Formats: sequence, C-alpha cells, structure tokens
Amino acid sequence: MKKIILVTCIFISMNVLAQKMVDLPFEINADVTWSTAEREYYSDIWENEVVTNVAVPRLEVFEADQPNGTSVIVAPGGGLYGLSIESEGRQVAKWLNKKGITAFVLKYRLVPTGIDGIKEITDEGATNPAKIGERVTPVLPLSIADGLSAITYVRTNASNMKLDPNKIGFMGFSAGGAVTMGVTFNATENNRPNFIVPVYPWMTVLGEYSVPQDAPPMLVICASDDPLGLAKPSADLYSAWLTNGKNTAMHMYSKGGHGFGMKTQNLASDNWISQVYQWALTEKFTETINK
Repeated sequence: MKKIILVTCIFISMNVLAQKMVDLPFEINADVTWSTAEREYYSDIWENEVVTNVAVPRLEVFEADQPNGTSVIVAPGGGLYGLSIESEGRQVAKWLNKKGITAFVLKYRLVPTGIDGIKEITDEGATNPAKIGERVTPVLPLSIADGLSAITYVRTNASNMKLDPNKIGFMGFSAGGAVTMGVTFNATENNRPNFIVPVYPWMTVLGEYSVPQDAPPMLVICASDDPLGLAKPSADLYSAWLTNGKNTAMHMYSKGGHGFGMKTQNLASDNWISQVYQWALTEKFTETINK
C-alpha cells in the first residue's frame, strides 16, 4: 500500500510540474542546430543554477495565489550561452507571485554548446571574445522570436488565467535584456509588451536601434560599476526614450556589479525589485492585493 501511495504521489507531482511548463511554437532555422541536449545544472563558475542548450522555447509558469491580473515574462541572462535560471528567473517569479503578479520564466533558444556552455563562454571571453559575437549573431533573432511568441501565448490565454491582456510586462537580465529590447523593437500591436524592465541589458549586441513610435513604458535597472561596461548603454537607452517623449525611468546604482539578480550583496541594488514593484504601482501596471 505504501508503495502504491508513493508512486501515486510521484505521478501527481510529475503532472503538477508538467502543467507548469508550456512549449512555445517556433520556426526551425536550419543554420542553427543542437547536438547536445538541454541541461540544467549548478555552475561553480557562476555559483548559480543554470540551463544550457535550449533548442525548444518554453515558459515555466508561476501562478500567483491571489492574481491581480498583472503578468510578467522573465527572461534570465547568460550571454545567450546559458540561463541564470534561479537568481534571474525563478526567484524573481516567486517574488512577483507574492505581490499577486503571475510570472512566466522564459527559456529562449540559446547558442548550441557542449555539455558545459558556461565554461565555454567563460573561456572564450578570456581568450577569444570575438568568437562569442560570431556564435551569438545567428541565435539572437531566434531568442527574440521566442520572446514575441511568449507574449502572444500569454495574451491569447489571458482570460483563462485571470490575467489582463493589457498588463503584460517583459523583464530581462543582461542577454535577457537584449531579448527584452529586441522584442520591443520588433513587436506588432498583437505581441507588444505593455511595459518593460531591462535589467543591465546587453544593448551592444543589438547594434543601432530606433525608439518605436508605440514604445511601451520602460524602467531601466543597472549599476555604474558593471564590469561589462553596460552602464553607459543602459543610460543611453533611458535617454533615447526620454528624448523621444516616452514614459521612462531608471535606477542606476553606484555599486552592484553585473548579474546581481536576486543575490544579496548588502548593497542598495539588493532592493531593485522592490523599486520595480513601486514603479509598477505608480504607473498602474499592477495593484496591491488584500492579504
């Protein structure tokens, strides 16, 4: 009897997990192929749980217990070689859930690598940075297409999930920030996010850009001491929105480095997500819930 109960519990648990994953439709690009299976593991290099070799885009769904109608698609960073799935993904989603916001962690397509993509990008960054650009170039458009597909999915299914189709946000970190802005620059009326939060976005990988006429409200997050030099491009992004008369805000912390996500560093930047929430309340993209 105990074995039957145990098997039943495992089966139920597997079903619950399965229900939280959504495969997104995508177009195959014959120029980009994966020979290594998608893998999730702890990276000692990044000191975080990571995912590599994403070939099929998916959404990991985190439903709020008391949904207030707002949703946010979260795109973790990782140089397009991996996804910092915990500190820039699931932990963000769980924090948002407590505020009544339904979150979707996006696994967008990544650069095909060997078994340890994090080691590959680390080694290439030290010995041959140009190679990173070469490998990223054909994949970034696929990642952006996955972001647009994610918005389409959430907006199409909004009523079933008790979500407001006009309160869908997109938040991305580093390479996920590039996906966020790529989505913004390429969106149509149907797959345009209602607000965006690029967090230390990797803007240089996108090249030249123009502010869309229907640009969504934006909050930029970064730190001045970002070792990858992302502070100035982040400030330029804010300035571009401001110069074109678009709704924008920015929190540029003096210290924080790069990839801080939900990590605790005992710095002012630790509070970035609380300030994102306060901004969302101010702009009426979300509302408080009664607890």
